[in-house]
Amino acid sequence: MALPELTSARAPLTREIETVNERGERARIPIPAERPLTLYVDKRELVTLMTLGAHPEWLVLGYLRNQRFVPALADIRSVTVDWDVGAAAVKTRAGIARLKERTARRVVTTGCGQGSVFGGLMDEIESIALPEAAMTQAQLYGIVNAIRLQESTYKSAGSVHGCALFRGEQMLLFVEDVGRHNAIDTIAGWLWLQQHDPASPLAGADPASFVFYTTGRLTSEMVIKSAQMGVPIVISRSGITQMGHEIAERLGLCAIGRATNKHFLCYTAAQRLVLQPELAGPAPLRAVA
Repeated sequence: MALPELTSARAPLTREIETVNERGERARIPIPAERPLTLYVDKRELVTLMTLGAHPEWLVLGYLRNQRFVPALADIRSVTVDWDVGAAAVKTRAGIARLKERTARRVVTTGCGQGSVFGGLMDEIESIALPEAAMTQAQLYGIVNAIRLQESTYKSAGSVHGCALFRGEQMLLFVEDVGRHNAIDTIAGWLWLQQHDPASPLAGADPASFVFYTTGRLTSEMVIKSAQMGVPIVISRSGITQMGHEIAERLGLCAIGRATNKHFLCYTAAQRLVLQPELAGPAPLRAVA
């Protein structure tokens, strides 16, 4: 199968600005370089994404996949990103069926930077079947530690969300963006390419071995997008929303939140997590009345 032709238009992730602190001292600091990227499909404007621009071509591919506009990677001929005009031009092989009808209904999600999904959010939930998978508590701690050690824009400039895809405890890809929905779309686009590239070690890989991590909340959008990648286990350093919990339960997806140091909460599908209580840290101290 011919892979789409992609540009490589990575943009600078930060820019420096001058600040004044509470003592009147001036200092230059980095801040995230948020920028608009307007997506055109076959010369028709679809949406404008606010992004850091770390991997814009993967972001576009993942967005089209997660919005269910393009069922197969082979349907996309090319993705061309040009930051001089802030645009991403997608050429398909046969167009997108019922595009006007499918974009008429837009749901603004809880994602930072106002994520959105087109069409019925729940329309394809029942068609998703996640693979059998399990993860040990030791592997969970290894993933949390890998994120702690990861160099990031957040550490230098703050104000961004990070997402990562793991295979076991091996980090395959770490992505940051102004919204967690952009970060997971970028990972989805990258994984889509890897799974269809005969030269990639992930070609034909069993998604049962994948674990998705996010610094943000496990909302309905994040749970659905993880499941659409075939990932059966998701981890967050934050919590979960009611709708995210309901969808995870329906899918049998293992959702783990509040994962910091050696503490965590498993919200759903606890049977996928092999507990090792002897590895847990000391219980938090409680105030004595």
